[in-house]
Amino acid sequence: MSEGKMKETQWLGLGITLILCLFSTSSLAAVIINNENTDQIITVTEGASKHEMVITVGEQTDFCAGGCFVMLPNGDREALTGSETIILQDGKATIK
Repeated sequence: MSEGKMKETQWLGLGITLILCLFSTSSLAAVIINNENTDQIITVTEGASKHEMVITVGEQTDFCAGGCFVMLPNGDREALTGSETIILQDGKATIK
């Protein structure tokens, strides 16, 4: 293999690796699903940032990409890594 062809192959490999890293990073987020009959509010703390999120009826949304603490509507506090799914239903939060 010529030197030029080898460099081209190395760049292609690097590009594919970067694309895979970007896609795998974006999929690392917790998901919350609101199966309740009313909107629900959670408080999310990521690093020094703390904010409330309103999860509307039937909504499914990603959050907490890099790990966080979350206060659920019932007052429970949970530490998340970013790979969990939280289902709000029947007044309870189930974490999978």
